[in-house]
Amino acid sequence: MTSKYPLAFALAACVAAACAQSDAAQPATPPQPVSVARVTMAPAAPVIVATGTLGAKEELPLAFKVGGVVQRVRAEAGQGVRAGALLAELSQTEIGAEVEKARLGKAKAERDLARVKSLYRDSVATLEQMQDATTAFDVAQQNLRVAEYNRQYAVVRAPSDGVVLRRLVEAGQLVSPGAPVVLFRSDRRGVVLRAGLPDRDAVRVLVGDTAVVEFDAYPGERFTGRVSQVAASATSGTGTYEVEIALGDKARRLASGLVGRVTLAPPRAGLVPTVPVEAVLEAHGDSATLFEYAAGPATARRRRVHIGALEGSRVAVLGGLDTGATVIVAGGAWLRDGQKVTVTGLGTP
Repeated sequence: MTSKYPLAFALAACVAAACAQSDAAQPATPPQPVSVARVTMAPAAPVIVATGTLGAKEELPLAFKVGGVVQRVRAEAGQGVRAGALLAELSQTEIGAEVEKARLGKAKAERDLARVKSLYRDSVATLEQMQDATTAFDVAQQNLRVAEYNRQYAVVRAPSDGVVLRRLVEAGQLVSPGAPVVLFRSDRRGVVLRAGLPDRDAVRVLVGDTAVVEFDAYPGERFTGRVSQVAASATSGTGTYEVEIALGDKARRLASGLVGRVTLAPPRAGLVPTVPVEAVLEAHGDSATLFEYAAGPATARRRRVHIGALEGSRVAVLGGLDTGATVIVAGGAWLRDGQKVTVTGLGTP
């Protein structure tokens, strides 16, 4: 049967043939060059960074127990001393006189007691008189002990090996009982960094957590330590909780008062997958989009993921991506889902 439209069919055939020739002549789209990085595990919660001040666990203001005139001071700021070293002493004129007076009082009371005992045996002195003489002797004996004790603490000695941080008095100065004369840094319990943390961070820290401390005064040098104490109440005025980080022997050479930056990573949070922030293309709230690299054939797979905290240059991925996957970190802005790619470099590990 002859077609009523021979010209139309002929035109259609020509167009189809021309289109086929055009498609055949057009070259295939080359794979998109990309850089990739593997998903790595990191703590689920962000690390805690704070600033604190270095000091000894024991920094003691040493003082005389009694008042008097300072006779001499041997301590100098920055001086290292051994346990028992003499640091300062009071003039012994008044203190020695007190000891001698107490000794003479004891001797008199002892003579009186012996005389009353003899009279009591001869029924001349009463029992009450003998008891009073006995009490007077006991009191005189205790007075001597007090005077000798005060003389012992009319000098200031180093309680342990350590360093003199500050000299607070000079020879000839009149001091009252308990007034500090030397600020002493003891080596007995090592050095600590004291940092104030807000409540949201303080509740995440436990004694024994590891820490890394850096000081601007020692660039490039890191000091490791552990949390040795967490305050049970907030500091008045600041509202922060003081945390002490005990540092190792390496930090003993450092001067008190250095300001350091401490980084704490509480281990109780567990580990979650993280990706470089460059891998995230679109984000809204806790939802984001990225491309996963699939090998064999090398293609880009668009993924909608659930993200968590941003820590430094990495983002926690809480869902939508398998552990051990590889993501595209450069070149993803021009990709389509399923597009072929070629790896030209590795991004941040």
